[in-house]
Amino acid sequence: MADPSSYRPRPGQIPDSPGVYRFRDEHRRVIYVGKAKSLRQRLANYFQDLANLHPRTRSMVTTAASVEWTVVSTEVEALQLEYSWIKEFDPRFNVKYRDDKSYPYLAVTMNEEYPRVQVMRGHKKKGVRYFGPYAHAWAIRDTVDLLLRVFPVRTCSAGVFKNAARTGRPCLLGYIGKCSAPCVGRVSAEEHRELAEEFSDFMAGRTGTYLRRLEQRMREAAEEMEYERAARLRDDIEALKKAMEKNAVVLADATDADLIAVAEDELEAAVQIFHVRGGRVRGQRGWVTDKVEEITTGALVEHALQQLYGEESGDAVPKEVLVPALPDPVEPVQEWLAGRRGSGVSLRIPQRGDKRALMETVERNAQQALVLHKTRRASDLTTRSRALEEIAEALDLDSAPLRIECYDISHLQGDDVVASMVVFEDGLQRKSEYRRFQIKGFEGQDDVRSMHEVISRRFRRYLAEKERTGEWADGENPDADGSGNSTDNSVGNGLTEDDGRPRKFAYPPQLVVVDGGQPQVAAARKALDELGIDDIAVCGLAKRLEEVWLPDQDDPVVLPRTSEGLYLLQRVRDEAHRFAITYQRTKRAKRFRASPLDDVPGLGDTRKQALLKHFGSLKKLRSATIDQICEVPGIGRKTAETIAVALAQAAPAVPAVNTATGEIMEEEPGTMGSDGEPVTTGAPDQRRGQET
Repeated sequence: MADPSSYRPRPGQIPDSPGVYRFRDEHRRVIYVGKAKSLRQRLANYFQDLANLHPRTRSMVTTAASVEWTVVSTEVEALQLEYSWIKEFDPRFNVKYRDDKSYPYLAVTMNEEYPRVQVMRGHKKKGVRYFGPYAHAWAIRDTVDLLLRVFPVRTCSAGVFKNAARTGRPCLLGYIGKCSAPCVGRVSAEEHRELAEEFSDFMAGRTGTYLRRLEQRMREAAEEMEYERAARLRDDIEALKKAMEKNAVVLADATDADLIAVAEDELEAAVQIFHVRGGRVRGQRGWVTDKVEEITTGALVEHALQQLYGEESGDAVPKEVLVPALPDPVEPVQEWLAGRRGSGVSLRIPQRGDKRALMETVERNAQQALVLHKTRRASDLTTRSRALEEIAEALDLDSAPLRIECYDISHLQGDDVVASMVVFEDGLQRKSEYRRFQIKGFEGQDDVRSMHEVISRRFRRYLAEKERTGEWADGENPDADGSGNSTDNSVGNGLTEDDGRPRKFAYPPQLVVVDGGQPQVAAARKALDELGIDDIAVCGLAKRLEEVWLPDQDDPVVLPRTSEGLYLLQRVRDEAHRFAITYQRTKRAKRFRASPLDDVPGLGDTRKQALLKHFGSLKKLRSATIDQICEVPGIGRKTAETIAVALAQAAPAVPAVNTATGEIMEEEPGTMGSDGEPVTTGAPDQRRGQET
């Protein structure tokens, strides 16, 4: 536990101006980011008597080892910088809202030649119009199914679309009238795009004008005695009204607004958001957070606004945002929202009428979400705490291992040997700190040597960072291996200059778990001993009998099969195995896609793709003359000669065999991977071996 007075800035050193500040721990990792109208007044609050501080604030300042700040000119700039740093550094003591699920959106891909309507999750893409989020994907599909009758927009994937264009036959939706079938030319690209825009306008809430237009067309068809067309328009109107009924009118004045409600207790807070467009609820989402800092409802709302609109712009930020409490001060937040939208935004608390009634509904949803979350979390926290305590007791550790790192080796008969490192903190995955390694110290298959190499490289990085930040105690030797340098060739982020990001090798675990038995555990312990590290526990989990092995012990530790500690170790080991084998398969697939053209100097992906497109296959390219190769745009004679030599020296690909008939299959014309690389037709499974 650090004494805040040990890193307190000198009087007068802190400027009396707006800015953003960062607290760092002893490993230089940023643990808290805050903003202030006056840095001097705000930071002074952290360096008072610890007894007067809120317990969470006291925990933060005693975990921190330093504080630094950046001065800005306005409070709006401070708000923007605070949001950027929270996203960049992921501080453990800041409020971080997390979606309680990955919400689906209804998306219209207006960035494509033939826009497509589909369900999308995850990050938003440029040029795509989004509607939602929805609580369930089936709700989107029900709505789309009703609207396709009126707006027959394409919903198929790129593969289905290309196949229909090639065969000249549309899919089932094209036959039943729920797709305009642009794939076979029934409508032009311009006509299809107009349909997609009408679909988007209807989803955006501009429904009245379109319904009135359809009703007028229906009456005109009836007057002209075109009763079949009138009946079809009547059915279209009913379908649209049925789709509209799924979203009842909640605000009579066709308001565009977001309503944010907060339910909280001393430890946690739940946020619910209703997205109202055109007076109808078009989407709903919820966030839950631990209150790891002393914070008011207004500050929670401010953080929610940052999370909600930090990556948005234009119409995605509504004209009106209704909240249960206003941030203090409110003016910088309003100015920031107006900057994101490009016009004024009203941020206020609803007092009466329909908006107040709807806010009460949102608040009830937030209360229910908090109760449900606490019910789930109570069981989860209890289970994880018990698992960590059981591991500490079984391995005779001084305290529960709050950070566990697990390592696994994967290869295919000694080829493409790789390793993985996965991290669990407080019994939960920390995927941002996963790492993967290529084994480079030797050739062939040797899991024990591979484990020794990986552990050495990972903790050499830890020692290098410890040396760089000046954490060495008297008498410690940073150059444990005597090499004079502490570099590492692992795949992942390298050490960067004093940036405080959590994605580093510099944060040490309390427990290292290796996938294997006595030999692997001994190799890991030896690697740590060679580096002079004796404060990190090591164990191994053998797959055969799920035995836990410790260094220098002849007998394993056997945990009960019903033990929560064993279950957690199994989860950690299985995750390391999954991460390693995924990387190994990726490397193997890349090797099988290798081409003799890769060895031609100066021949990039564009010209390789042009060569294969021109000749149709690598086989035909190999049999071409130099003059024929020169006919490809961008290929000169010298390059053509180099290509011919490279193809002549390379052995032809092993032919594929039809296992049913025994027939040797010829190389298919134009066989290329998604990146333009030629794909060998020989079956890669001819060299089968067990992946480990």
